[in-house]
Amino acid sequence: MRIDQYTKLIGRKVLLVPYRRHQNEELRRLTASERLSLEEEYEMQARLLVGDVNIFINGSIGELTVVIAESKWRRKGLGEETVWIMLRFVFQVIGLRAFEVKISKDNVSSLKLFQKIGFVVTSQCSKFHEYTSSIGAQHILEIISRLEVTVDNDGN
Repeated sequence: MRIDQYTKLIGRKVLLVPYRRHQNEELRRLTASERLSLEEEYEMQARLLVGDVNIFINGSIGELTVVIAESKWRRKGLGEETVWIMLRFVFQVIGLRAFEVKISKDNVSSLKLFQKIGFVVTSQCSKFHEYTSSIGAQHILEIISRLEVTVDNDGN
């Protein structure tokens, strides 16, 4: 599998694209696109994006963050599918086997989502008022084998 700046991950409900692809000079030249101002970037994001997802790699652990920005897009399964797609991608391509999330104790929806996926609370930080939850490789393997994801590298 070829992985590059154009790699898109396509699920049933979500399409994940690298944000930096919108900043690529060569891509803009080939598509006759202009660099967007900060205001134009925000406008585009409001029209086209419903959230973002990141994995921060710290040694052998991937810390996952998922944000579904607008409430009208929440509780539709987008966050759950996004988490599974990212777990599968990073598990299979990068080889990480340990993942964690840090969630505010007040964010009940996210706590329930990650518990449903299989994350378990492993610690809590009273200073930051948050829980850290983790998921193991065996649980990920059981689920990702049934997950339908398309990896697209067409450069568009």
